Amino acid sequence: MSHIYIYSPSSAVREKAAFRRGIARLKAMGHEVEVDQDALSSFQRFAGDDACRVAAVGRAAASGADIALISRGGYGLTRILPALPYRQLSKAIERGTRFVGVSDFTALQLAVLARTGATTWAGPALGADFGVEGEPDDIMAACFDDLACGQGEGAGWTLPKADTTGLPASATAALERGWAVKGATLWGGNLSVLCSLMGTPWMPAPEKGVLFLEDVNEHPYRIERMLTQLLQAGVIDRQKAVLLGSFTGYKTVPHDKGFKMATVVAWLRQQTKVPVFTGLPYGHVPTKVLLPVGGKVDLLVEGRDALLYWG
Repeated sequence: MSHIYIYSPSSAVREKAAFRRGIARLKAMGHEVEVDQDALSSFQRFAGDDACRVAAVGRAAASGADIALISRGGYGLTRILPALPYRQLSKAIERGTRFVGVSDFTALQLAVLARTGATTWAGPALGADFGVEGEPDDIMAACFDDLACGQGEGAGWTLPKADTTGLPASATAALERGWAVKGATLWGGNLSVLCSLMGTPWMPAPEKGVLFLEDVNEHPYRIERMLTQLLQAGVIDRQKAVLLGSFTGYKTVPHDKGFKMATVVAWLRQQTKVPVFTGLPYGHVPTKVLLPVGGKVDLLVEGRDALLYWG
């Protein structure tokens, strides 16, 4: 059993039923659940005004919980980054609190990494993942349980065929022999949020890291535009590998004339020598693994099998 602290640092909780279901499910899994006093607060589109949400982050850090889990993402963290209690967050992480979230939570995760070097966890949110009608995704729940039990060691997935077909013979042979990165910093998250931090003190700058990215409700041309920003800023070329998760919730239109996410990925690979792999099970989707943002990882790719290992 873990002590889980639920708080709302971003947008206001709109789906109260999902919030309640999520809490009930965590309790049914055997966890002790503590809900922040302002978890259901609302101010404009936010879960309370800026000061309210900064205080909620501070209470999460002071809670002594094993896991501090956001209620939802949305928008709101970037505007309070200068006021966050980074020393308190770092000390809480040292004591064993694991901060978990997705989407807008990328802002806090990257700011914590930039300011303190501490590790947080990219993973689920309470409402969207544990508060679903029906049963939560098995893989997500199992990964969360591993984190709660201190047993998580890595994540594996099968690369799409497009990642291993049509490559130069030398690249294909390399993957068949096994391609690996050792001891690299894993970082990234939501692409839109990450790009919004460019040029600010909250943007980390890992060298020879493994960058993972995902997004939702962004047309492929917008994804390409943001990737172009990362390319032209030199961010991608400083990495050892780029992992692309799920990009969902968009609609193509007739005048795209075949321009789609596969087009974007193919274009990105033409612009950099850094390996770009797809299919990472992470993003605004039910099936998501938990990933240590700021942690040291090994990445092994052999054929169509990919493994991230941090144990």
